Amino acid sequence: MRAVVVREFGGPEVLELVEVALPEPGRGQVRVRVAAAGVNPVDAVTRAGVLARAGLMTPRAVTGIGWDVAGVVDAVGPGVTGFAPGQRVVGLRDRLDADLGTYAEHIVLDAGALAPLPASVPFEQAATLPLNSLTALQALGLLDLPAGSTVLVTGAAGAVGGFAVELAARRGLRVAALAGEGDETLVRALGAQWFVPRTADDVAAAVRELVPGGVDGAVDAALLGVRALGAVRGRGAFVAVAGGSEPVGLRGIRVANVWITADGPALAGLAALAGEGRLTLRVADTLPLERAGQAHERLAAGGLRGRLVLTP
Repeated sequence: MRAVVVREFGGPEVLELVEVALPEPGRGQVRVRVAAAGVNPVDAVTRAGVLARAGLMTPRAVTGIGWDVAGVVDAVGPGVTGFAPGQRVVGLRDRLDADLGTYAEHIVLDAGALAPLPASVPFEQAATLPLNSLTALQALGLLDLPAGSTVLVTGAAGAVGGFAVELAARRGLRVAALAGEGDETLVRALGAQWFVPRTADDVAAAVRELVPGGVDGAVDAALLGVRALGAVRGRGAFVAVAGGSEPVGLRGIRVANVWITADGPALAGLAALAGEGRLTLRVADTLPLERAGQAHERLAAGGLRGRLVLTP
């Protein structure tokens, strides 16, 4: 089968489309025929060697690329009872130390990393769901705010931020969304009560003008760090979505970072919401597997709304 791998860290040009043996599922595992794979910033920093240099993954002769997958089960290993060949699924590969990622024609995952995919959700849209929506969901879980609380979401028009706005609003939180000026209509449609332009010279002051005293918590999807921390009230909560971007917890603010983990049951709930049209899935464009390098170039250029998706 075909797969995209990295043998030497570098720019998009190091992504290689190679022929590899078809992987076999072991005990408790499921093999998925990939219909669509999401392209995420973590794929780019993995390819570039940033995660290896940071000590988050060990050096390997071959590194698989890709976390998000949507497709069809085509084989199950011993002990798997919740999935069967022919079933539509969506899943997350949350391990970096593997020769194969989701940029491939097939991927083997633990059954606990997969969830059923409703028939109403196209594969290409489903491939934007796992990493970004689970990150948003787990970030909100770390904030642990009761309904009626106020929360700032930075990068609110992005993939993680958009899900964070929508899921926060569903929890009864009142959301202040920080995004580009052209994204105000979008983030309000996702459920934001207040809008803050990302061009604001002083993010904290702009937020506090809308929410006197500061918000109860923040999900920092734009990695603003201390610039966003000032918007949070004393003894509030702050969650960063990438390691190394979290600020010091000044003023008694509880600071945490999301270290994403696959969660099949939670993903099943998110997929069900998407199937009912109550969670917004955004695809920027689809490209064939052999154009993975071009997808990474477009990702680096920025300005995307939604995720690029590879279709093997």
